[in-house]
Amino acid sequence: MADRALAIDIGGTKLACGLVDADGLIEHRRQAPTGDGDDGEARFATLVELVDAVLLAGGLDDPVVCGVGCGGPMTDGGTTVSPVNIGAWRHFPLRDRLAAHFGVPTFVDNDAKALALGEGWVGAAAGERNFLAMVVSTGVGGGLVLDGRLVDGADGNAGHIGHVIVEPDGAPCGCGARGCLEAEASGTGIHRATGRPAHEADVTV
Repeated sequence: MADRALAIDIGGTKLACGLVDADGLIEHRRQAPTGDGDDGEARFATLVELVDAVLLAGGLDDPVVCGVGCGGPMTDGGTTVSPVNIGAWRHFPLRDRLAAHFGVPTFVDNDAKALALGEGWVGAAAGERNFLAMVVSTGVGGGLVLDGRLVDGADGNAGHIGHVIVEPDGAPCGCGARGCLEAEASGTGIHRATGRPAHEADVTV
């Protein structure tokens, strides 16, 4: 069997992972709730259990690399992560912990930047050299590609559009500011404003 990558998506609401082949096809996908509370090790244990189930389903051909998209902010290269919507992880050493546990080279980046790379590879932006990809879920994130290259920024957080203030003195945001795009227009923000999940909310004006 051809080499496969272990792909992990870490969000404020759910964790997801799967094995990805050289054509971008996902095998043995699994997901689980992220969970809440202030026990960072419990969150990591949930993630490891989920990934172990995927590896077991995948059989004898272990992945050769692990790629992780995680909510930000984070330090450059995902050495430590402090996702706004996962309060239990502050300066959590995600990359090294995963690499040590699974024994393969591990790369961590902002989830929306990872989305941008995926869309540019086999998705809606394939063949495009300039585009912005956005995640609108528990939070709001963005990944920016210019002239065919993913923009990183000084600390790897470039394109993080969710914390642009769009409503001065608006709703409080988990980052500590008010009126961020994430606070106003994420699934969490819509639920707070309407009292219903975003997919059920009538937000017409």
